[in-house]
Amino acid sequence: MALQLGDTAPDFKAESTEGTIQFHDWIGDKWAILFSHPKDYTPVCTTELGAVAKLKSEFDKRNVKVVGLSVDPLDDHHGWAKDIEETQGAALNFPLIADDDRAISDRYGMIHPNADDTLTVRSVFVIGPDKKIKLTLTYPASTGRNFDEVLRIVDSLQLTAQHQVATPVNWKHGDDVIIVPSVSDSAAKEKFPDGWRAEKPYLRYVKDPSS
Repeated sequence: MALQLGDTAPDFKAESTEGTIQFHDWIGDKWAILFSHPKDYTPVCTTELGAVAKLKSEFDKRNVKVVGLSVDPLDDHHGWAKDIEETQGAALNFPLIADDDRAISDRYGMIHPNADDTLTVRSVFVIGPDKKIKLTLTYPASTGRNFDEVLRIVDSLQLTAQHQVATPVNWKHGDDVIIVPSVSDSAAKEKFPDGWRAEKPYLRYVKDPSS
């Protein structure tokens, strides 16, 4: 059965470009992003890993650890890292897991046989400090991911985990948010004493409480 939101992310022990990882211990009390790429020495993956390396300071600000994975062996990862630095202008600064026996890929449902029965699709798992899966994304091998969107997702997940709000369409950090329907007007007055803007009784906008 496929992993679902709220499930505990499966723990595993694996070798990576930064040594042995025991996944839950490695996450610790931080947020984590586990993302798979189909194959080493491929063009789209090369651009993605370079982009993630350049965003390290943004992930650090959000208390997020990032780890990549493919079904290629560790020696290939180390060799490919040189190409990534040369072509993308950024060296790998996060671990890349070698899942050459596909054990992790199978547990996380990263291999979709109707797309390819040996390589992983472009999966993204956002995992909270409680080790629960907060969000999943799945892209085909031909489509590179937008990691600015992944950062936006993390901002929303962290905000809504702390406050009784939801984020509307195309929201980004600092924009108004929506008071969730489970919060009554009387409770909202205590929680948001500066008030809110109601377009409908169920559609109540309030300033981003994290700003």
